[in-house]
Amino acid sequence: MFKTLSFVCLCLLSALSIPCSAANLLVFGDSLSAGYGIPREQSWPALLDQRLNKEGRPYTVVNASISGETTAGGRARLEAALRQHHPTVVVIELGANDGLRGLPVEQMADNLTALVRMARQAGAKVLLVGMRLPPNYGPDYVSRFEGTFPTVAKKEKAALLPFLLEPIAREANAFQQDGLHPVAAAQSRLLDHVWSALKPLL
Repeated sequence: MFKTLSFVCLCLLSALSIPCSAANLLVFGDSLSAGYGIPREQSWPALLDQRLNKEGRPYTVVNASISGETTAGGRARLEAALRQHHPTVVVIELGANDGLRGLPVEQMADNLTALVRMARQAGAKVLLVGMRLPPNYGPDYVSRFEGTFPTVAKKEKAALLPFLLEPIAREANAFQQDGLHPVAAAQSRLLDHVWSALKPLL
């Protein structure tokens, strides 16, 4: 009912050329979205907010990403974030820390499934952003980890971006000294990559 009323309101305001308040787009991730090691305003979610504003799209980006976050941690706090921000689109970018800590893939899959379901039950469209691990974690674990994201997305009918870092993964100079977190100069490329999967949801 509320979605219908919001849509009608939007149409009426558009017809009258009256600006309406923006809907919230929630980015719910870890350090790769929190802007670890760089000014937060240079992170790809901040650049996304700028792009949406420049294009006149009625969205405000709420970046609720936390460095070090796991899927379990995200699962514990998503409900509160949904209640607070009432997003119409949620970008879930979690799982990297599960993999780096060698946590059970089955546990990660269960948490990601719960995250997608919570967001959709709150009325939001969902983009699930995947991650990959270096080969030193072993071929079996790496394969099962990577396969979790498309499996969950397909099962829950969520949009999928298979690998956030794909445009820069092979470029050492695109990462900070830790070899894990992208530099500020690489954030616009990450945004372009995310945009390709996000745009159809807007």
